[in-house]
Amino acid sequence: MVSTRQLGPGLAVAAAAGAVALAAHAVVAALSPTLVAIALGIALAASGRVDQRLRPGLGLASRRVLRVGVALLGLQLALPQIVALGWPVLLVVAGVVGLGITLTLALARRLGVPGDTALLIACGFSICGAAAVVAVDGVRRPRAAGPDGAAAVVSLVVVFGSVAMLLIPALAGLAGLDQVAAGAWSGASIHEVGQVVVAGGILGAAAVPVAVAVKLARVLLLAPVLTILSVRSRRADVVRPPLVPGFVAAFLGCVVARTVLPLPAVLLDVAALVQSGALATAMFALGCALDPGALRRTGAPVLLLAAGATGIVALLGLPAAWVAG
Repeated sequence: MVSTRQLGPGLAVAAAAGAVALAAHAVVAALSPTLVAIALGIALAASGRVDQRLRPGLGLASRRVLRVGVALLGLQLALPQIVALGWPVLLVVAGVVGLGITLTLALARRLGVPGDTALLIACGFSICGAAAVVAVDGVRRPRAAGPDGAAAVVSLVVVFGSVAMLLIPALAGLAGLDQVAAGAWSGASIHEVGQVVVAGGILGAAAVPVAVAVKLARVLLLAPVLTILSVRSRRADVVRPPLVPGFVAAFLGCVVARTVLPLPAVLLDVAALVQSGALATAMFALGCALDPGALRRTGAPVLLLAAGATGIVALLGLPAAWVAG
């Protein structure tokens, strides 16, 4: 049993790094706190200064704190806001998630990428980036890719999501899409919420709310995907995980609360800050778990799968531009 004293140093360092990431976002709005945090964690891991005394607290941050952040993400989702997108857009979103995962896993089999790594890439790229990667890794344990594998896939989310963040607005401009259509495509195709916000800003003010709403509709599908994976794990594991993981139930509870209760704006603002801080703290801890050589050891098949998954999701999300508005 790990004591509070053993957890303290790692949690303190992770929380401090999360605060730095939030401060960076406050100064430069285009910087996503989660992306800044994972970069700080990877940098610390690369320096070789992740002391053994930090590891218990960092481990807790990468699991429990992450789940707090995912649960609170539900308070950003009001169901009327999602329904207002219209059924055509919602069908595209469902296709991005469902077909995105299915086609990515099929491509992984052709490339010979191990199933657990393939599942993390498929879910992370199709749903909501780093949060989905770590959430799926938690549901799938002990067979999942593990901390090193999850951290490597999160790094791929950062790299390929950033490419999509810049490439999709450029392609939308070449195609002559208006801001609403281009925003819908961005929200349906780009990996991280922060990356979607940046892409929307590139496209113009009218694109941002549409892009974020479409992206949050993808985030909402994290809950059923995790539940399905949990059910499959129960069938295969001797020690069965919960049918519906606690943080998934909390996520859904937050969605319902945001939808049906008159929550004061100050409460939502505080919850959003805590949620961003929790995810940033967890992403830093995850970055610290990455072996500096993990990305260098990432083979060509995994890189090809990440590139292919990015292309698959972008193509599946393109119809959102045609039906938006």
